[in-house]
Amino acid sequence: MFTGIITAIGTIVNVERRGDLHIRIACPYDPDKMAIGASIACSGVCLTVVDRGGEPGDSWFAVDVSDETVSCSVPDQWSKGRRLNLEQALKVGDELGGHIVTGHVDCVGEVKMAKEEGGSTRMAIRAPAEYSPFIAAKGSITIDGVSLTVNDIRDRADGTCDFALNIIPHTGEVTTLGTLEEGSKVNLEIDVLARYLKRMESLRG
Repeated sequence: MFTGIITAIGTIVNVERRGDLHIRIACPYDPDKMAIGASIACSGVCLTVVDRGGEPGDSWFAVDVSDETVSCSVPDQWSKGRRLNLEQALKVGDELGGHIVTGHVDCVGEVKMAKEEGGSTRMAIRAPAEYSPFIAAKGSITIDGVSLTVNDIRDRADGTCDFALNIIPHTGEVTTLGTLEEGSKVNLEIDVLARYLKRMESLRG
């Protein structure tokens, strides 16, 4: 379980095909605090640490990424040199600064607009029709692992929707969201509460 509050940016330094993809990610974490078998969200994707090393501030960890995970996440995300938003799993007693995030990507969205507005970046992201009913104004959504609030939403005739949000300067600096531009693809995870409410609504219907 995660909160969507990013604690570091990592960089993929090596990718090997061992059936699944075996990926090494450089990061500033303390390797002694990354247990083998622990979960780390990588741009919104929950992955299991299978190896780690280095020193605090200059460490690395390795994960195995299945073909299923590759198919459900942003194309080319698992390539050498790619920067990833990182968050270690929530511990009991930790501050819940964002919202409940599972690390299970629901779909891939596309940035349709990104422009400066009042010091922040106003962004519009298009979500697939299947997941549009789960997104609501003032609700929470996870973009590449980052917990954000939906400002407003516009439904489209084809069932898709464009939802808007603001990226404040701090968020742009400490995550990869500051580099997003029109046409960029992003991992989306809908609010888990919306998922259950939608299911209950469908059963009542």
